[in-house]
Amino acid sequence: MMTEVGLRRSSLSTMAFTSVLLFICSIYSCYAQAPLLMWTSDGSNMPHLAQPTAGQTVSGGQLASYLKSTLSIAPHNVLLFLQDKLSMEDFTMYGGVFGNKQDSAFLNVESALQTSSNPLVLPALDWSASHSILELLQGELGIPAVQIDPSTLKEIKLNTAQPSLLAVHLPYTAGDQTKELLLKNDAIIGEVLNMFKSQDVAYTAVYTGLKPSRVIEDTPVMAGHSVGRSLLQALPESTVKPPLVINNTAGQPCILLWADTLLATYSGNQVDLARDIFNGSADTAGSVCNNTLSRLVLNYKNVLNLRSLRLIFSMRKIFFPVSARDWSVMEQVVLEYDGQRAIFNASSGIYSPAEYSFHCQSVSSAQSPLLVPRSATDNATMWTLSFTDFQIQGFNVTGEEFSYASDCAGFFTPGIWMGLLTSLLMVFILSYGLHMIMQLRTMDRFDDPKGPAISVPQSE
Repeated sequence: MMTEVGLRRSSLSTMAFTSVLLFICSIYSCYAQAPLLMWTSDGSNMPHLAQPTAGQTVSGGQLASYLKSTLSIAPHNVLLFLQDKLSMEDFTMYGGVFGNKQDSAFLNVESALQTSSNPLVLPALDWSASHSILELLQGELGIPAVQIDPSTLKEIKLNTAQPSLLAVHLPYTAGDQTKELLLKNDAIIGEVLNMFKSQDVAYTAVYTGLKPSRVIEDTPVMAGHSVGRSLLQALPESTVKPPLVINNTAGQPCILLWADTLLATYSGNQVDLARDIFNGSADTAGSVCNNTLSRLVLNYKNVLNLRSLRLIFSMRKIFFPVSARDWSVMEQVVLEYDGQRAIFNASSGIYSPAEYSFHCQSVSSAQSPLLVPRSATDNATMWTLSFTDFQIQGFNVTGEEFSYASDCAGFFTPGIWMGLLTSLLMVFILSYGLHMIMQLRTMDRFDDPKGPAISVPQSE
């Protein structure tokens, strides 16, 4: 009987511990919220949807219900403006909410909301739901999304007889240039809406962010820390160097490259090819870029005892039906030197969504290679390449800053595995200790000095 009671207490304690962990995780998720705006074109109907209560976080299931109700009446030509980061604080700081409407960074968005019937505003959308909004719209409409480039808007011809889902990626950068970038994004939104208006096409528009630009953090009051007013410190100047920018024939940036080091080893000699290319003196003759192909060429002379050397990154935009989106794939990394070529295949490890940049802390042809010689007899076997803090973007470049980076590191890195295993070990030790404590039993018999001595059987 005592064993059964102990087991029940142990199971209850384990359930309580699990509940505490889930509660802690839910506290964090409550702070990760992004707003969502939805409206229709002037003259189009949109159902009157109940706005969430103040402080309520809209989940993925609730968002799916909102979209289903809206698209049952609203036009099926859907525009999705998906920004890297977005928070309600962006509208508060840059939306002209204090009377200075002429300085607002969302003039086109505000104008569209005013002309729309029953626009929907969700101030707090769970960030996991904002991540899945593209899949939700594709499932509701039954069609794949089409990524559009703002530079090619004039070439788009809309077919009003069939539904369409157009996705526009908008960058975001925190800092002094935030308002300027939001103004550019608002201008892009205005251009897209005007294109629909010029072709007399009714639409439903959605504007949200992949994740919040600002996360609320609790700041505990600790002993010895001042909680009164204090002078602001001057922030040190940033030491981050700008990336290498390659422009297209129209003078617009089309390829971005950054790396701490680009180490190349040949015949026992090693050189850092990134040493002098980020100070404006890089020779990029031969570089080309268009909507489907990007080729970055770095030219060197008199390095590694070679008269000439060319480092070439060849990227191609490929549509994969499984993911219903375009991907940027690094097909080859080529070294051309003194009339010879060394070709590394990189398509198996260097890829990212076309609207993102690719980043990897270490790209190498030696350890855990992402660069593999094309064949065993290729000249690439005589070379060793090692790139550190490597980042590149060959498509959907909107300025001289990288878009959101798709990192090569897997979700379960060695550090995460170590943390998980350590946590599981500590939970096991804690559960075992609680179980042992619950098995302790106090004495229920006491010796009476005036009566006969009691005997305790060995079985007890």
